[in-house]
Amino acid sequence: MPAAPADSVLFSGLLGDAETARFFTDEASLAAMIRVEAALAQVQGRLGTIPAASAEAIAAACAEMRLSPADLAAATAENGVPVPGLVSAMRKAMGQPNHAQYLHWGATSQDVMDTALALRLREVLDLWETRLRGLIACLGVMAQAEAAQPMAARTYGQLATPTSFGAVVAGWGWPLLDHLRDLGRLRRAVLCVSLSGAAGTLSAMGPQGAQIRAGLAEALALHDRGHSWHSDRAGTGALAGWIAGLAASLGKMGEDLLLLTQSGLALVVISGGGASSTMPQKQNPVAPSALVALARHAIGLSAVLTGAGLHRQQRDGAAWFTEWLTLPQICIDAGRILQLAADATARLTPLPEAMRADLEADGGVIHAEALTFALTEAAGLPRPEAAAQVKDLCARAKAARRPLLAEVAEAFPGHDWTALVAARTLGEAPAEARAFARAAGVLKEG
Repeated sequence: MPAAPADSVLFSGLLGDAETARFFTDEASLAAMIRVEAALAQVQGRLGTIPAASAEAIAAACAEMRLSPADLAAATAENGVPVPGLVSAMRKAMGQPNHAQYLHWGATSQDVMDTALALRLREVLDLWETRLRGLIACLGVMAQAEAAQPMAARTYGQLATPTSFGAVVAGWGWPLLDHLRDLGRLRRAVLCVSLSGAAGTLSAMGPQGAQIRAGLAEALALHDRGHSWHSDRAGTGALAGWIAGLAASLGKMGEDLLLLTQSGLALVVISGGGASSTMPQKQNPVAPSALVALARHAIGLSAVLTGAGLHRQQRDGAAWFTEWLTLPQICIDAGRILQLAADATARLTPLPEAMRADLEADGGVIHAEALTFALTEAAGLPRPEAAAQVKDLCARAKAARRPLLAEVAEAFPGHDWTALVAARTLGEAPAEARAFARAAGVLKEG
């Protein structure tokens, strides 16, 4: 197995995301850096910082330029960054020393790499937004369809009170709406042009530095922060935080699905694979398992990536290298998490009969809270006394293996306890499910 399973031919289908990963290949990185160099030359040529003819020559050469990552490997290992070798190779490929000398004029390696990364992250965020919107819509449809389907809620792993499966689905979906809304703020934090020069002063560009930076941002459709930010990794930290939040939300969904598909207590089924090598009866919940594993991995990588924000002085190679080690993998994790969540949702079918049977486990003691309040209102008992009575009735029902409602009917005759309890069974659960469906765009208001 390769060091990164996402790069493995064997494991990439399980733990990788080819669509996200393609933006982090060597070829994609070099293409983006070449694009930045071309745009920089064009802006500088337009402003007269470099000769217009040289800017045109550089842009024309970049449009046709294809460089092999392997040819830059040795220089990257020696220099600790690919840009010096890239610039040298680009100048050589141009074959016009009089024009090529103006390539990379006044910029530094980090300017090119950070700006090129922003170009690629824009595509990545667009991809994730499409997936996230699709997942939210799918969950919205399910929440609406299952809004009134009763099932047992559990707290601390124990039967608590009834809820609805639609409300459970809505619980998975509500945080995703927040993550979707936060994408706008994330884009502004991450999709920024970097042009600061060797030590953040843009001194090599003279008085036109800020104007060139603004022009480069416009040319590449990126945000200009209006100042140097080589050692300010707040944008990267924001990306790490957003991914960690998404991973936590979808990882929770995965954990729930693992419990909902548990043998002997299965309340839903996820169709598809999951075969065992030796147990023919098994259909393992592979997608939720991978979802949880990748969520844990992404949350851990988020801490490393955030910690890389501790940059010493004007630039810190160690912190920067830590980003390179971490950022591609956490992005691939995020992309795959979205895929797995969508896949599991699309193949998920609730089992109403199993949900009803689960509600009546142990004689239906899950209705204890509703029965307590019904006793308070119908029998006129003070709530503490009603709670004590119901606790005793639950113990008797379990011991006699009788329904709780049968016990209360004997103890307090003359009331329709089934109807009184049913009136309190689901509470706001169906309304919450439908509210999420509306928020997800599945239902219209009113």
